[in-house]
Amino acid sequence: MNNSFTKLPGLKKIWRIWLGSQSPRRPILRWSSTDKLGLLMVCLLVAIFSSYKLLAVPDLKPGDIAPFNEIAPIDAAVTDTQALQEKRKGLIENFVQITDKKQTENLEKIVLKQINRLRTAKERNFSEGINKIKLTTLEKDWLIKTNDNDLQIWEKEIKKASKRMLSQGIIKTLALDQLNEAASLQLIDLGERNSPNRTLGIKILSNSFYQKSNLKVDTDRTNKLLENLILKEGINKIQVKKGSLIIKKGQPISSQQFDVLEYFNKVNRSPRPLKWLVTFMESLGACGLLLMIMRREKPRLQARHGLLSLTLLLVIQLTKNWLGPLASPLQLILPPALLLSQGIGTVTSLAWMATASLIWPSSLNGLDEVRLIIAYIAGSFVAFLGRRMRSRAQVLQIAVFIPFGALLGQWFIFKQVIKTESLKFNNLSFDPNSLFNEALIISAMLMITILIIPILENTFGLLTRARLMELADQERPLLRRLSREAPGTFEHTLTILSLAEEGARVIGADVDLTRTGALYHDVGKLHAPNWFIENQQDGINPHEEIKDPYKSADILQAHVDEGLKLARRYRLPSPIADFIPEHQGTLKMGYFFHKALESDPSASEKRFRYKGPIPHSKETGILMLADGCEAALRALDASSSDSDACKTVRKIIQSRQLDGQLKESSLTRAEIELILRAFVTVWRRMRHRRLKYPSFNSLKN
Repeated sequence: MNNSFTKLPGLKKIWRIWLGSQSPRRPILRWSSTDKLGLLMVCLLVAIFSSYKLLAVPDLKPGDIAPFNEIAPIDAAVTDTQALQEKRKGLIENFVQITDKKQTENLEKIVLKQINRLRTAKERNFSEGINKIKLTTLEKDWLIKTNDNDLQIWEKEIKKASKRMLSQGIIKTLALDQLNEAASLQLIDLGERNSPNRTLGIKILSNSFYQKSNLKVDTDRTNKLLENLILKEGINKIQVKKGSLIIKKGQPISSQQFDVLEYFNKVNRSPRPLKWLVTFMESLGACGLLLMIMRREKPRLQARHGLLSLTLLLVIQLTKNWLGPLASPLQLILPPALLLSQGIGTVTSLAWMATASLIWPSSLNGLDEVRLIIAYIAGSFVAFLGRRMRSRAQVLQIAVFIPFGALLGQWFIFKQVIKTESLKFNNLSFDPNSLFNEALIISAMLMITILIIPILENTFGLLTRARLMELADQERPLLRRLSREAPGTFEHTLTILSLAEEGARVIGADVDLTRTGALYHDVGKLHAPNWFIENQQDGINPHEEIKDPYKSADILQAHVDEGLKLARRYRLPSPIADFIPEHQGTLKMGYFFHKALESDPSASEKRFRYKGPIPHSKETGILMLADGCEAALRALDASSSDSDACKTVRKIIQSRQLDGQLKESSLTRAEIELILRAFVTVWRRMRHRRLKYPSFNSLKN
């Protein structure tokens, strides 16, 4: 009997099923190994900065919000460490010094070196300088007349004097005249004060010891001295009674409270590897989940968009670690939420806020939780409204109204709800002025975010609503050039724009992106406008003159290649530039292929297809259909009915489907049917009949 077991799918397969669960299949942009490594590194940094305190620092410290109530188990008198440190600072100049053996030996060597140089100078009849020792005439005469035996006795006296001085200690800041006086007293056995042998010895010792020291601080003896001095003045003690409340949950921990907690061994200073591992993996998993949700929303998501969201998360973690309990959820959450909603999308912004909440510090009191909830409510408004704002002026309104709306929400809860419920929280101020100041700060931060969005648009390839509206302005240089040099193409573009825009609207696609992409999809025809029928005048067709279908096919393909060059030259965002090749996909140039077959039956069909790629989004797929239907709809005569138009459009759409052009666009059958009806609606508007006015001559008669 064979036992059959159902094989469970692996994580990779589950991920791919979840990511591509919509029908038809959604194409995924593959990230390079370098991109994946960069994203992984940032994820690891976020996880490290979210959890490192569990290994590096105590679980509590002064300034933290108390996570629990703590009662004193017994009476105690606890040393006030803050007062003790202040006393130590006041007594910092009282330190104990001892002689350093190594430095003492070095200074003795310097004295010996000076003596040897004098002896060498004497042997050479003082033909060379003697460094810093400036000998007088009497001193030179004494050296010359002194025999070796007397000179050796003199040298021994110098060495003995140096040992006595070094044993007492040499300080670096001793004045030169004081050093000379000390050396003179040590050499009193050499004769009169002004005798040349004594003055020469003073010079040797002074030059050897000046601005040098052989002392060092003895830490143990210094600490003992400080303790004795502090004991004389008295140590401040914190008196704790049994059963008294040490800390209250939700309140900041003071330095004195921290000392009491340490006294009762309530502060854990040992590493907590298990809790660190849980927090680390939680943070790492949250980052991975954020990337998964972003790719779920946008399968064509670029790696640098993921890098931006993770970098913002890292900045927030660093700021929270730096500010500690002073970190404001509103100030940390709203600016990134606005940036991500504007540049990537609403779902990404909401997912980012959810990820930030998962790794927010857990030691929150009641009011901090309220402030966090208010921050996420305000952030949700920013996420939903930010993506729909069609101008920077509208975004600026968000920067003003949302913070002050959050201000009113906080004021209402702090003043009304808490007061009504008789809740007592002392760690936060209810001063309306402080809340008003916070609202002003948040507004300023949001305005700064709006100012830097254009910079980040180019750096991270973001495409905001305001940017789309700016690019859709028909007064922009590239569009003005298209209308001037290729007027037929420009009119053709405007017609396609109407079709594609309505098609995007009825299925809920990005209308602004479709409109802007439609305006630029044929800019490549600027390289040779007269080779395209809509720009030809007087019936002259260059293709008929050259009679070379291969060259004609190259010219048609060139309008895609040249369009991409223009997109790079005019710095069009990549989502807009994608419309240029994808609106043609890998369609067959049927007319010229037929011409090639007439002269060469073995002509390759591949040679007469565009290079692609095929549409990878709903918006580029809609534009391909609009581009294919525009000429056919325009060719219908005035007597054509809606049914005729519908059949024409359906035939063209089916040909694109059979050719495999829409398989990566994620357009469903229902959406395609809605697009078809939208095209017919636009055609109906375009062919409306006007009343025929009588001619001027008939009116005259």
